[in-house]
Amino acid sequence: MADLVILFTSIGLSEQKAKETLKNEVFLTASSIGLAQGLLGSTDIDKATGTLLYSMVSRLREPRRLAFLTQHIVQRKITTELQVSAALDYVKSHPQDPLDEKAFESACGVGVVITPEEIEDTVEQIIRKHKEQLLSERYRFNMGLLMGEVRAAMKWADGKIVKNEVDMQVLHLLGPKTEADLEKKPKVDFQVLSVPFKTEAKSLMEQLRGEALKFHKPGENYKTEGYVVTPNTMNLLKQHLEITGGQVRTRFPPEPNGILHIGHAKAINFNFGFAKANNGICFLRYDDTNPEKEEEKYFTAIREMVEWLGYKPYVITHASDYFQPLYDLAVELIRRGHAYVCHQRGEELKGHNVPSSPWRDRPVAESLVLFERMRKGMFTEGEATLRMKMVMEDGKMDPVAYRIKYTAHHRSGDTWCIYPTYDYTHCLCDSIEHITHSLCTKEFQARQYLVRSSYFWLCNALDVYCPVQWEYGRLNLTYTVVSKRKIIKLVETGVVRDWDDPRLFTLTALRRRGFPPEAINNFCARVGVTVSQTTTEPHLLEACVREVLNDTAPRAMAVLEPLRVTITNLPSNSDVRVPDFPADESRGSHVVPFSKTIFIEENDFREVMEKGFKRLTPEQPVGLRHAGYVISVQRVIKDASGKVVELEVTCTSSDSAEKPKAFIHWVSQPLQCEVRLYERLFLHKNPEDATEVPGGFLSDINLHSLKVIESALVDRSVSTAKVFDKFQFEREGYFSVDPDSTTEKLVFNRTVMLKEDPGKI
Repeated sequence: MADLVILFTSIGLSEQKAKETLKNEVFLTASSIGLAQGLLGSTDIDKATGTLLYSMVSRLREPRRLAFLTQHIVQRKITTELQVSAALDYVKSHPQDPLDEKAFESACGVGVVITPEEIEDTVEQIIRKHKEQLLSERYRFNMGLLMGEVRAAMKWADGKIVKNEVDMQVLHLLGPKTEADLEKKPKVDFQVLSVPFKTEAKSLMEQLRGEALKFHKPGENYKTEGYVVTPNTMNLLKQHLEITGGQVRTRFPPEPNGILHIGHAKAINFNFGFAKANNGICFLRYDDTNPEKEEEKYFTAIREMVEWLGYKPYVITHASDYFQPLYDLAVELIRRGHAYVCHQRGEELKGHNVPSSPWRDRPVAESLVLFERMRKGMFTEGEATLRMKMVMEDGKMDPVAYRIKYTAHHRSGDTWCIYPTYDYTHCLCDSIEHITHSLCTKEFQARQYLVRSSYFWLCNALDVYCPVQWEYGRLNLTYTVVSKRKIIKLVETGVVRDWDDPRLFTLTALRRRGFPPEAINNFCARVGVTVSQTTTEPHLLEACVREVLNDTAPRAMAVLEPLRVTITNLPSNSDVRVPDFPADESRGSHVVPFSKTIFIEENDFREVMEKGFKRLTPEQPVGLRHAGYVISVQRVIKDASGKVVELEVTCTSSDSAEKPKAFIHWVSQPLQCEVRLYERLFLHKNPEDATEVPGGFLSDINLHSLKVIESALVDRSVSTAKVFDKFQFEREGYFSVDPDSTTEKLVFNRTVMLKEDPGKI
């Protein structure tokens, strides 16, 4: 070990860096130094060469190119970090032998000589271009812009020389820094809470276009970091391109054992949106490999939600479509020595530090016979599994590929009694469908490790086309749960009615509550396609909902807690025309009756004047929206308990009356309806966090999350409304027609209030 430290320090590495190298790139570094010493015929390697060798080795992912790159560095064909980066990029994107040395050297700037005079001239031209702004902003100007433009014009110029020339010419133009130049820039007071979210964000399509995400182009899988290149890779990619024509292909692969939630909306937008933004296609593939938990209602609901969000699958497939080819590939995996039949029980395989299977090295022929016996139903459930011979990145060994389940499948019936696992099926179905970009969420840490380890390994072990897997962060919301198991618990305990209860954040629940699909898509775009997992507040989603509904939901008037008002001096009944969209009356209007008897909100009247109250009191008149009248109280009528049940008022034309302090909404000859008002289902932000909610999520239920008003009143303009039609009830909020509505009585769900509740932020 000490000898290696001496070897590494001999090329200019510090002792600390040398010791770090022992933990990581020890073999490649030692090999590179040995090759360099052989080429030089000496053990002395100058520090500049040693630094470049170390830089190259620490980033090299193709060990077979080590000698080639070492030779170019030792022979001083590659002399800068910029050239090392270009060299690594070139070998990464050209995995096939033989390597075209001439093209390689051209791509790396080998032999390119840039004189100080050329650098001086280029810098002078760029400073002249920005002279006016430089003189105005002086040393507050972003000098990095100048450096960037010079580097773009002279890719292989020495960075230090470029910087010195820029500094010298700027000093010549502006002179030494003054006291004003040395003053710190004033800090900008950013309002972090809401402004960034409401500013115009890039559209989802802009975010998902190929260049924006730096994804590989179809057929260039090998350029992706970590992609394993085998002797047959380029041939398989050639066949892949012949089949796909170079078209982007993605897939959305939900398990049909539950309803999609808000997190899936991001996945749908990412998969379908990426394909759409790049003129590609997206498959909807049901991962139906667990017949015990799958129900037809989930298949239907998943497809409905995908289409509701505005996407149409190129084709709908099922993992079960490929049960036979998947089985055949499993047999081939055994033949190649990469899988074996194991008899360890499920409980023996749980946890970490699981001992190796005693059947790991059983003969191939024996595993083939036993796997066929599994196929024929000659073992009981749990008595045998097929396991893949691989070690995952978290240290777990040999994930299960097939298990026995004597449960009829919804599509294949009793044809199969062995079913592949998700981790075996996932990458092979992607391969069979020639998916170009397998986009997956980092949902669970253990699954992330498994997918990363097994995805490339399994395709390469079987020598089949290997797609590229790209991971992105899952979208989470506070004040909710989306786990299938926990939602089922909420339904079973009667906390919510079903998967589409509007207090949940399943997509069916959001649709029922009245959230427009455009708002959900806009929300996903604003959250952005991030690699890191994001947790977002519900009020940000609600802000997107308001934006859409403000432009699309026609206005109507409804009174939730009615108070009867009799206008004693109204000349005659009439009709009032109310604009559907007051900001743009050309978009239409509707007529509502205005008669002697109207109804207003109870809380729009106070018998005793209160400070700051601007609506109706015995001493204070109020205007009626759209009616053209101001009303004044003449008499307050109460029931036996002293509760106000009716007001007698007189009206004055708003043209002749003094302008009132406020205008209120009202209804006349209304329809009776039911209104459901929703609040958050949980009291705490993270109901699943034991430190925040020690009693568990069921102990955190908000008992006031639903209020039902059975005798609300709404104007007759909504009488022909259909399920999911949306309205803005003036001064009340946005509402949507619920599926529980009948011809006799409409039911409305409050989608969101008109304004954000400050208490929810």
